[in-house]
Amino acid sequence: MNAVTSRLETALEAHGAQIPDWVRELASYVDTVGLKKAAQRIGYSQAVLHEVIRKRYAGSVERVEERVRGALMGETVCCPVLGPIRRDTCLDWQGKPFAITSAHRTRMYRACRAGCPHSRLCSPQEERDD
Repeated sequence: MNAVTSRLETALEAHGAQIPDWVRELASYVDTVGLKKAAQRIGYSQAVLHEVIRKRYAGSVERVEERVRGALMGETVCCPVLGPIRRDTCLDWQGKPFAITSAHRTRMYRACRAGCPHSRLCSPQEERDD
């Protein structure tokens, strides 16, 4: 009989005793809802989550960590426009393109690029300096 290994067991094998809390949370969540729903909630592909759990992801693990901490662990940041928001929501706003269709969206676009301490984007001034 083949026993199916849980994602948490896989993560523990890959990461060892020093498994990061967010990887443990991710693996447990995947065991509960499945890889597809977890990927939709976190905003990364199923393949990325699978590789992170197995400690084989070659991309920015820090970015995945931020999204997991926001989406699954409730980590918040203080947005200069919205106040306290989940970290994954902050990252979603940073990824939205400029649009003049909404004054709110324009404010968010500018705030994310005007030196917000939580932004992973460079400011327009930094772009010009390159």
